[in-house]
Amino acid sequence: MPSKRLDTLDTLRGFAVVWMTLFHFSFDLNQFSYTQQNFYSDGFWTGQRSAIVSLFLFCAGLGQAVAVQQAQSLQRFWRRWLQVAGCAVLVTVGSYLMYPKSFIYFGVLHGIAVMLLVTRLTSGWGRWLWLTGGLMFAISAIAPYTHEHWRSIDFLNAPALNWLGFISRKPITEDYVPLLPWLGVMWWGMAAGQWLLAQRPQWLGHTVPTVAAPLAWLGRWSLSWYMLHQPVLIGALIALAALKAL
Repeated sequence: MPSKRLDTLDTLRGFAVVWMTLFHFSFDLNQFSYTQQNFYSDGFWTGQRSAIVSLFLFCAGLGQAVAVQQAQSLQRFWRRWLQVAGCAVLVTVGSYLMYPKSFIYFGVLHGIAVMLLVTRLTSGWGRWLWLTGGLMFAISAIAPYTHEHWRSIDFLNAPALNWLGFISRKPITEDYVPLLPWLGVMWWGMAAGQWLLAQRPQWLGHTVPTVAAPLAWLGRWSLSWYMLHQPVLIGALIALAALKAL
């Protein structure tokens, strides 16, 4: 069955794309010493990062609710999943070339690839998705205290297992989106999507104003934009630096 695009969902995802692009451009300006900001500890920036990731994962959950409701074929699901997983591998390779000591091995695309599988398999949980989503945050919150009292579980901080998120210290990496607590956001997106499709289907199917059409377009091409925007931004800043050096 061919899938029907929902403009409201695409527009929301497009808004996340614009926010992410502005955030990354600010990060790149800092990397090239045009600004002096701490993106790793300043709440202004870390808060934005968390909000952007949350919005993307929530939209992914909404999308899965729509896909299930539209009886999306497994072939279509796996094709999209392979695209996400393949791009995650490219991010790892690219980040290793730029940041060999803090390359991305389980960033947002890696997390989405795993979470899509879990979310699709649990799509029949219905209202329980709200509870399980909340439990992900609760378990993540108690992880540091658990590590403090049971030092024997320190192995969960190792790279082979820290993608689960039950950690006491954040790994050194440029992007880190483990299952705890982020799977909870995607589960909430799935739960919200199922509720909207059952109770308020017009909210997702509503035609957006013409002025928002560019955002809807961006939302439809979010993965391609994600993969291309940083090379373009960084390339532009490198070219600017080269021109200034002439």
